[in-house]
Amino acid sequence: MGQQRTVATTLTRAVTERIGASLAGVDAELARRYPGDPGTRQPVHTVYVPADALTADTPRSWGDQALAALDAHAPDAGAFAAVLGIPDDLAGPVHARVRAKLEREPVEDLRIDFEDGYGPRPDDEEDAAAGRAAELVARACADGTATPYVGIRMKCLEAAVRERGVRTLDVFLTALMDAGGLPGGLVLTLPKVSYAEQVAAMARLAEEFEKARGLESGRLRFEIQIETTQAVLGADGRATVARMIDAAEGRVTSLHYGTFDYSAACGVGAAQQSLAHPAADHAKAVMQVAAAGTGVRLSDGSTNVLPVGPTPRVHDAWRLHHRLVRRSLERAYYQGWDMHPGHLPTRYAAVYAFYREGLEATAARLAAYVARSGGEVLDEPATARALSGHLLRGLDCGAVDAAEVAGLTGLSRADLDRLAGRAG
Repeated sequence: MGQQRTVATTLTRAVTERIGASLAGVDAELARRYPGDPGTRQPVHTVYVPADALTADTPRSWGDQALAALDAHAPDAGAFAAVLGIPDDLAGPVHARVRAKLEREPVEDLRIDFEDGYGPRPDDEEDAAAGRAAELVARACADGTATPYVGIRMKCLEAAVRERGVRTLDVFLTALMDAGGLPGGLVLTLPKVSYAEQVAAMARLAEEFEKARGLESGRLRFEIQIETTQAVLGADGRATVARMIDAAEGRVTSLHYGTFDYSAACGVGAAQQSLAHPAADHAKAVMQVAAAGTGVRLSDGSTNVLPVGPTPRVHDAWRLHHRLVRRSLERAYYQGWDMHPGHLPTRYAAVYAFYREGLEATAARLAAYVARSGGEVLDEPATARALSGHLLRGLDCGAVDAAEVAGLTGLSRADLDRLAGRAG
């Protein structure tokens, strides 16, 4: 054995300590602003239902209507795959999982709408609707039929509707508290945000409600809908959405792109308004960069082309929706809005095919990374986070099973959480 070589250095320990001290503020700021993924399930969609159309069996009704659409327009795996262009080897597994999902849990996130889908109503009518919505949510939570995530979209905080929006939020939350408390999957959506000050005001409303009802600080969090141009680019030329995340002081859970309001604000004609329009891609790219690392998640918008009518028309609408969902997934937008029960089959078909088609290759790359065995691709820690995150999202939505993933990777759910940088 040779003698151990002495490593020579020039800088003193004091220099290193001074550098560390000079960056202590930056270290704290990075930890505060960029905590990383929250480690919780993200729904694959949000279903939008006007408050006056809500019933106790709305989620089950949507699932039944989606199953009926499948039976009427694509009665077997081969027919469904042929419409959507799903590869033959995935046709059976995807079709079976879509049907099982529609039977078991057709809606992952239900948003009761008091904004555009509900419109202006007399105050007593909206008060009653908000109280009724809370009653239905509380009852569903009590009997085990609630969707995993549920909440309301209030009217915005612009001057014309501000008092009405605040009152509806108050009536809904108060009724939930009086009925036994807030559900774990409660989600609140603030639409048509233009300035960071509106987000700060929403955060203050949440704080005041928490204090008044003895809730822990931070219990109430909310989504921001990005559907005005001012939410993306401010008058000073800076990205407004980043300031909105900061203004919420940790209360923002996600950013939701509003397809039609944003497109119209940009002057896009009605026939060209789409998730795939360049104006939409620009807005969503800004949102994506602003949210990266913050723990704030992203949701794409919706299509207003409904799969109704004769079979050829339904097939055309299905192909459009499937293509748009797939496109969003490829661009790391793992959630979107669905406007009609007929959208559910193609939502889940696109999601399940996306996570299943590369399952073996993804698992092999991750297993090779963990084993340090190389493989055909030399992956880095950041890519390992992406690979494990991909598998976790597939597990959360039911596209893949834990036993499948464990068999292919040798990794448990806790292992995947750790590799993905999730809290678990």
